[in-house]
Amino acid sequence: MNLLDFLIAPAHAQAAGAAPAGGGLGMLVMPVALIAIMYFLMIRPQMKRAKEHKAMLDKLSKGDEVITSGGIAGTVTDIGDSFITVEVADGVRLRVQKAAIGNVLPKGTLKSA
Repeated sequence: MNLLDFLIAPAHAQAAGAAPAGGGLGMLVMPVALIAIMYFLMIRPQMKRAKEHKAMLDKLSKGDEVITSGGIAGTVTDIGDSFITVEVADGVRLRVQKAAIGNVLPKGTLKSA
């Protein structure tokens, strides 16, 4: 017996045993659980916010006071299919994409600001 065998036990061939019962099922449960957790924590809330944003854009009308995602506040003067005209000051109008509207402000907010 040499010194290396004394420090590290030699590996001996063992008879191949049967696979542990339920090993395949346990391997499938973890990825399914991870996908379910990701759906409820990330995907579902994002879909809900997108649905609320689309509903807000559909209810948008002339005269509404809005703030864009870039922080520009103004009053809606014209609504197209994909663009909205926002008046930010007397005679100053900007055309922005509909999706750029971040929030609809309560009436009279811009007058008090």
